[in-house]
Amino acid sequence: MGKKLPAMPIVTTSPVWIKLDAAVRDHLSSIATRHKRASHAIACEAIETYVAREEAREVLNQEALSAWNHFQETGLHVTSEGMNAWIESWGTKDELPPPKSRA
Repeated sequence: MGKKLPAMPIVTTSPVWIKLDAAVRDHLSSIATRHKRASHAIACEAIETYVAREEAREVLNQEALSAWNHFQETGLHVTSEGMNAWIESWGTKDELPPPKSRA
């Protein structure tokens, strides 16, 4: 008896209808032709990339807001001089430890 193949995950999709400017549609079609791919596959990839980038941007914004709130509450910070000195020491024989936070 042969090996059992792992189960493939079920991927659900749903159609979305969008209006594209004629020039954008033509560029998309041209790209699809050059890459020997369907226009909808390239559009899906572009949308997935955009959504992932926006989600990452939102996480970064939330982290920045959290850091700002923490600073507002505690006053803890690292000076730019300390940070620059630390970064400039990277890869040298006299690499510095990370700078300490201070109020």
